[in-house]
Amino acid sequence: MKHEEKNIKAYSQNFTTMTPGPFAKRMRTCVLFQIIRFIVINLKMLVVVSKSH
Repeated sequence: MKHEEKNIKAYSQNFTTMTPGPFAKRMRTCVLFQIIRFIVINLKMLVVVSKSH
């Protein structure tokens, strides 16, 4: 870790990334949603691979 990075605290004013809200946290832990998301991503990958062949 760099010397400058030691003073950065998460969720402070200097920390500019987005933090997940309650809905996003709930969806990340929902097993059913993760299975659906996994299937959708795999279908998209199949489309990309099939276009290259």
